[in-house]
Parts: sequence; structure tokens; C-alpha cells
Amino acid sequence: MPYKLFIVTLVLHYTAAEYFKIKPDFVKTCFKSDPEFDDCSKQAVQQLFNALGPGLPEIGMVPLDPLKIPKIRILQGDGPVNVNAALDDVLVSGFGNTEVLLSQVDGKSYSFYTKVRVPKIRIEGTYDLKGKILLIPLVGRGLCWFEPTNMTIDIVSDVKLYDKDGFVFFNVTGAHVKYTIGGLKLRMNNLFDGISSLEDSTNAYLNANWRPVSESLRPILSKTIEDILLGFLQQLFHNLPANFMIGDIKNNIKKSDKKV
Repeated sequence: MPYKLFIVTLVLHYTAAEYFKIKPDFVKTCFKSDPEFDDCSKQAVQQLFNALGPGLPEIGMVPLDPLKIPKIRILQGDGPVNVNAALDDVLVSGFGNTEVLLSQVDGKSYSFYTKVRVPKIRIEGTYDLKGKILLIPLVGRGLCWFEPTNMTIDIVSDVKLYDKDGFVFFNVTGAHVKYTIGGLKLRMNNLFDGISSLEDSTNAYLNANWRPVSESLRPILSKTIEDILLGFLQQLFHNLPANFMIGDIKNNIKKSDKKV
């Protein structure tokens, strides 16, 4: 059954900063003309993830690990999940241990295909929830955490090129995610106004049935991951010339593709 309504509002804070005019040490340059481009690109993207972990204040980028998200708002109707929920003061940790498994760049569109593995992600914050998961009515407000483990994420990033000040830049217009996980643990405190017997039994049931729980939460988790990635990719590549990443990219840009 299709979802009648699905909205995720994600708020991230970035600060404005001037883009890199000199290639930073954490950037590895690869060439599309090189037969070993994919291997080089994999190493280059791994270096980017390693640099993003503590943040890049030079271009106003907040740390990726831990990542602080002030607010996440979720509204979804029909299907196995029907929730009106909010997460505040969210802290996401684990992305600093990202292992890049594959990195490919389309030779014509320059869209990215990236495959990564994250051993464990922990999402914690304050929730406010009213709805149902797996037909179980849930209501409560309090502290919560979720821990997906052995997560493999396939990322397709839509990209357009533009020219600015003699540099070529990537304009990332979209991020599409598919993922698998090896396990999921979670805890929501103060369910049902703190009635401990209902709270404990519900949490135990959700953990014991983590596979269907994970599947029912997949649209929400996918959209949240996509929004986080899109924000980071846009901020990064609007401030990091594409020439620094792909040394022969300028030969492929049209003169009409300029951003004022």
C-alpha cells in the first residue's frame, strides 16, 4: 500500500566561508583518463571522509562525527508505520569510521556512485511520538537511541558542473540511498507516560523483531540519510573545486555551464 503522506524536515546548521583556492592536503587528485581511476577515486573519497570527521571550519563545515542535528520532523501516514514524530537535539555518531568500498564517476554526467560501510551508527536524542509501528500503538516523549550495525550504503549523487572564477565545481542536486544493515537495537524511554511494564515489553518486542521494524522504518531512515548526505555534499563541493578532485575535468565542461 503506498504511503499517503511522507515528510521529513531536517535542520542542519552551516556557516558561510570562502572556498578553497589552493588544493588542501586531504584532497587526492585523480584523472578520468587513468585506467586506474576507480581505485584512485576510492582512495580520494576515503580521504575526504577522514577529513570530514572532525569538520572543515575553513569552509564552514560542521563535524561529521559526531554530527549534531537540532531538529528532525517526521510525518508519515498509512503502511506499517503511521507516525507524527519529532527528534530534538539529535547526536549521530559513527560516520567517522566510514569505509569506502567503491567510488565511480560517470564520464559524461559526472554523477557519483559510492558504496560505503559503517560498522555502527548511534542516533540519540529527545523524541516526541504519537503513532504506530508494526500496528503497535506508541505514544511518549523522552530520551531515545537507535543503533544500526554493519550498515552498507549505496549512494548515487546527481551532479551538474559549473564554472566560477576559473575553477570547475560540482553542483550536487540530489542524493539517492539504498542500504542494508546487519542488526538494529533501539530504546525509547518514557513510553506510555512511563508505565514501566508497557515500556519494557514494547522495547523488548521491537528489538526482538528488529528486521521487520527496520523494514518498516526504511523510508524514514533512507530519507534522513539522504538529507544529511545532500547537505554535506552540497556544502563540500560548492567550496572544493572539482579540478582538485578530477584533474582533467575541465576538458569536459561546456562554456555555457557557468554559474554567476
